[in-house]
Amino acid sequence: MVYRATESTEARKAARRSAILFAARDVVSSSDFSGLRVARVARRAGVATGTVYRYFPSKTELALEVFRHVSGHELAWLEELAQGSGSVPELIAGLVEAFVSRALEAPRLAHALLAEPLAPEVAAERLRFRRAFARVFQGLIERGIAAGDLPPQDPALSATWLIGGLSEALYGPLVDAAAREDLIPSLSALAFRSLGLRHGVTL
Repeated sequence: MVYRATESTEARKAARRSAILFAARDVVSSSDFSGLRVARVARRAGVATGTVYRYFPSKTELALEVFRHVSGHELAWLEELAQGSGSVPELIAGLVEAFVSRALEAPRLAHALLAEPLAPEVAAERLRFRRAFARVFQGLIERGIAAGDLPPQDPALSATWLIGGLSEALYGPLVDAAAREDLIPSLSALAFRSLGLRHGVTL
C-alpha cells in the first residue's frame, strides 16, 4: 500500500508540473518570454503562485524549462525526419520546409525562441539547441557528400551557416505575415545553392 501511495503521489506531481509547464508555454506563445510572469502562469495552470515556485524555483528556471521543452520537441521531430527514406536532397528539402513551416504555424512562439533577447542562461540554451539543429543538417550533408550528391565541403561549417541563415531569414516573416509569401521555396533554393547542390537533381 505504501508503494501504491507513493506511486500515486509522484504521478500527481508529474501531472502538476506538466500542467504548469504547458501553461508557461501558452503564456510565451502569446506574449514572448518578456511576458512570462509566475502569477500569470499560476492562474493559467489553476494553481497557487507558491506551487509554481515549488516546481520551478525561479522565473529563469521556468523560462529555461519552457525553452528546453519546446525546442527539444522540435529537434526530435527534425531528427526523425532526417532518418526518413529518400535522397539527401529530398531530405534536406523536407527539413527546410519543416523548420520554416512549423515556425510559421506559431510565429509568436518561434520569434521568442529564435530572436527575442533573453536572460543569459536562456540565451546559452538557445545556442546549445542551435548547434543541435545544425548537427541534424550536418549528418545529411555528410551523407550527401559521400553519395556524390553534394560537392566536397566542411559539413559542420555548412550546417552552421544553413541553420543560422534559416533562423535569420525568419525574423521578418515571423512578425510580418506579408513577408511569408513564397518563403519556403525561396529558402529551399537558397539552401541548395549554399550547399552547392548540383543542377539536374530531381526532388
